Amino acid sequence: MEQNIYSTMRRILLARMITVPFIPFILVLIIGYYFLTTSLETSTVSAMKRIAGDHRHMIESFLEERKKNLEFIGNLFTFQELSRPAELHKVFENLFKESNAFVDLGVFNEEGVHVAYHGPYKLTGKIYKNEDWFKAVMERGYYISDIFLGYRQVPHFVIAVAREEKEQKWVIRATIDTFMFSDFVKKVRIGKTGEAYLVNSDGLLQTERRSGGNFMDKLEENIKYPESPGDISISATAYSKGDQYLYMTTWLKDKKWLLIVRQEKSDAFKALRSAAYLTVLIIIIGGGIIIGVAFNLTGRVVSRMERMDVEKNKLSQQLIGASRLAEIGEMSTGFAHEINNPLQIMKSEQAMIEMILSELKESGKLEESDSLKELEDSINQITLQISRCAKITQAILKFGRQSEPVPKDINLQKFIPEVVGMVAKKASVHGISIKQTVSDTISMIHCDPSQLQQVLINLFNNAMDAILERYGTSGGELAVEAGQKESNTVEILVRDNGDGISPENLKKIFSPFFTTKPVGKGTGLGLSVCYGIIDSMGGTMAAVSEKGTGATFIIHLPVAA
Repeated sequence: MEQNIYSTMRRILLARMITVPFIPFILVLIIGYYFLTTSLETSTVSAMKRIAGDHRHMIESFLEERKKNLEFIGNLFTFQELSRPAELHKVFENLFKESNAFVDLGVFNEEGVHVAYHGPYKLTGKIYKNEDWFKAVMERGYYISDIFLGYRQVPHFVIAVAREEKEQKWVIRATIDTFMFSDFVKKVRIGKTGEAYLVNSDGLLQTERRSGGNFMDKLEENIKYPESPGDISISATAYSKGDQYLYMTTWLKDKKWLLIVRQEKSDAFKALRSAAYLTVLIIIIGGGIIIGVAFNLTGRVVSRMERMDVEKNKLSQQLIGASRLAEIGEMSTGFAHEINNPLQIMKSEQAMIEMILSELKESGKLEESDSLKELEDSINQITLQISRCAKITQAILKFGRQSEPVPKDINLQKFIPEVVGMVAKKASVHGISIKQTVSDTISMIHCDPSQLQQVLINLFNNAMDAILERYGTSGGELAVEAGQKESNTVEILVRDNGDGISPENLKKIFSPFFTTKPVGKGTGLGLSVCYGIIDSMGGTMAAVSEKGTGATFIIHLPVAA
């Protein structure tokens, strides 16, 4: 039944010791993980937005510089000068030194005729009047085309600016190295999978894509377009290959080209995955520690409760035993009174018999004989045993008397032999020799005789029990010594040659209800009470012992004033 109670208690305590710390532990981790992931997501998105914005400015600056190059040439040279192949060749060489992004250079009249050209293709004389790019540049003054094939059937794009001279318009156009421009756009590196590329408003690639995609290929992704130039739109879309990408998109200024910066979400939020793994690891380790500590503490608490219950039951038994001893003490006092009355009658009758015998002998009615002598010996033996019984009953009455302490001056030279005499018969029966050594110069002490008697008898009985446990009924020695310790202190030693007391028990020897004796043979109150009695007398009591070498109890008492 008790085991079931402890098992239930263990389960309840364990569950609470795990649950109570685990709930706030998990809450703290969840809150911490939420704020950490939010911070990491925000910082990752902000970094990609910054990269997209910076790269947009770089591309716009590149295109703007190439446009300024052509405007500078148009302002510096006339249509007639640039129409001469030799002059155009010289201009291109200078332009190429400025930027190797230029592939060719051409001049067009108002009718769209390619009047002069320097480059790898044979384009002189070609007519572009109906081409979209020519119409646009004549209308707006400058134009940057999408990637197109044109007469050369090679993907390329051109930058053209229109000039007006003597009320006639003419155009200077340059082709940009498409592959160099594509490499310039692609050079953005973000993690392992980050990349950048351009598309036009129809979703056609204007640069190559590192992960796969050539010029003028149609995008497969469904991308969110920003509403106006300068804005950066953020979106997360699943690619057709199954990968999840994080997209940053922004329009280039003055041109419907869209810059796309993208990165795989698993790569972009790699730190989030690491944080998740770390959180799981912390939960596992922290949970393991909580469970381990809970098991340890639960075991210790329940074991302590079990020990306390055992001690409580033991204490109850000891209290019952102490109560019985107290009752026996009271009964023994009553028995002593009852025995003392017939002893007094027997003593009176014995005295009367002695008196009658004496009168008969004096009157001559009884003559001396062996029978008379045996009769007198019997009467003397009766007298001796009556006196002995009287002493025993007096000692019981004196020991069991419950009264307020009455301190008196005590001469230990007489007192100690009297107390030893009370246990001498018991010692003799068990083969224990008692050695008494009381100094002749010992001072008087002032205390209650019955209390000091109680202390010494308890020590004597404990010593004899220890001796019997080790030696049986032969070889036991009990020594009682008393002498002057200092001018104002008397020392009493009670020494035995029993098994001794272990160091761990020696620390608890004067604790209430502590006993090394089996159940039913000791209450654990004797030494505790003795210690309290000696302390109330203004003295001290200590024990010195080692296991297997016997024990010595030392009492120090102040001398009488």
